[in-house]
Amino acid sequence: MKRIYLCSLILYFVGFYSNVKAQRDPSKTFSFVLGSWEMQTPKEKIVEQWSESTNAILKGKSYRVNAKGDSILTETLQIRKIGKNVFYCSTVANQNEGKEVCFKLISTKDQIYIFENAAHDFPQRIVYQNQGKNEMLAWIEGELNGKSRKSEFRYKRQ
Repeated sequence: MKRIYLCSLILYFVGFYSNVKAQRDPSKTFSFVLGSWEMQTPKEKIVEQWSESTNAILKGKSYRVNAKGDSILTETLQIRKIGKNVFYCSTVANQNEGKEVCFKLISTKDQIYIFENAAHDFPQRIVYQNQGKNEMLAWIEGELNGKSRKSEFRYKRQ
């Protein structure tokens, strides 16, 4: 029983340390997102591009490219510190009266980074998973009209 308690305590502190490290320097923690990513769907391509700006803020944009090659900006993104916490902030075209919505980083475990805003209509969680140099999985999840929803975005580096 003591062994189980000790192992649980060690795992807790390892997870706590990972969260503290991510809070300290988000530009290093999330450097894996930097660059251009794409996901092909049957009808279009979804592209997400990230760069580092001043003050260790990561800036991104997401857009859709149709079969003709026309692109439509769908959202602008930032990963940045606000106070002592790290947030994923999104401004979505034609939503929230053009206002930014932020999601607080609540977990950093096994290369999975979970941002949450329980008060948001949908999604309530935005998740990024570092899957190596050329692959990244992102998903949004939460409840919408009383039903659980989840949409995945399997990106490949361009």
